[in-house]
Amino acid sequence: MTSVPTPIPSRTQYVLEEIKRRILTGQLTPGQALVETELAAQFGVSKTPVREALKTLAGTGLVVMSQYKGVTVRMVDADMAREVYDVRLLLEPQALKRAVRRGASLDAARDALTRADAAADTAERSLANREFHRALYLPCGNPLLGRMLDEVRDQAALVSAVAWAASPSWEREAGEHREILRLALDGDADGAARALYAHIASFVQRAFPDAEVEAQGEDGPA
Repeated sequence: MTSVPTPIPSRTQYVLEEIKRRILTGQLTPGQALVETELAAQFGVSKTPVREALKTLAGTGLVVMSQYKGVTVRMVDADMAREVYDVRLLLEPQALKRAVRRGASLDAARDALTRADAAADTAERSLANREFHRALYLPCGNPLLGRMLDEVRDQAALVSAVAWAASPSWEREAGEHREILRLALDGDADGAARALYAHIASFVQRAFPDAEVEAQGEDGPA
């Protein structure tokens, strides 16, 4: 059988992923200017793929384009954290509940936990964290719901990166992840959803005390 060659990423995709990695690992900090000519020189490409990558990152909320200030890494404050985490609180617990009730496989979530425990640095741990949460909501049976949550993944990762830099809390969150997964694997859809809600809410409240998350519902605290 003829093997299918692995596609080579385009210049734009390469630049996009590298800038995103630098933002989410703190190499590029909130508020830092992103100059097309400088980035093009660093990556050995023309300004065109850099410009296209920055447009995409602006669409996902990681960078901000201003007529006067140019392109900068998005600032993270209580208002931004509240917006992102309100969306997560409204949607993620419900998506997990549906996934559990459907009997969906959560092997990918278990694998992500293993990778997180073995992570050599914050970058690997952050990626595993994102993969864990995505593995919980993606098999919910509603592709649109999954895409909506995917749209805030990068912004949530940026909030986490800033919070971890100020006050590392991975061990606590890893324990909460294990409990969420245990409940889900036991088939306790409501319990898993409540644990996930509490996990998301407690993180943003610890990291940004002024971000008064407003989302409440059947999956929120009683």
